Amino acid sequence: MRAIRNAVEAVHANYAAMPEVSPAVESLVRQVIAQVADKWTMLVLEALEEHGTLRFSQIGRVVEGISQKMLTNTLREMERDGLVTRTVHPVIPPHVDYTLTELGRELSAAFCGVWLWAETYHGQVAAARAAFREREKG
Repeated sequence: MRAIRNAVEAVHANYAAMPEVSPAVESLVRQVIAQVADKWTMLVLEALEEHGTLRFSQIGRVVEGISQKMLTNTLREMERDGLVTRTVHPVIPPHVDYTLTELGRELSAAFCGVWLWAETYHGQVAAARAAFREREKG
């Protein structure tokens, strides 16, 4: 956790010195955020980061509430983007494993910053929400 905090602090400190971003990179960032903002992708990413290689059915059990169709779609998108590796074992019944790639692990580490942010600022967000509700009432 300390290494993640240091990495987040380093990124934050260097943010002002960032060069202008190319349109292609900006487009990719928007696409990745759109995909990862989907709660299922985040939860599958978290499950594979915590448990390592998992079978399809194991992911379905770990990620509570996800339908088989949504899990299939999510894993396909993650495989398409290079975030997971899908390994089919030629046995009956078929046995399919999913593992985070290095790219997937890097994305997972990047999103740890969101957890750290939430840990740091959850009280302030809760207070802001309460104040907003009060203003809305009257």
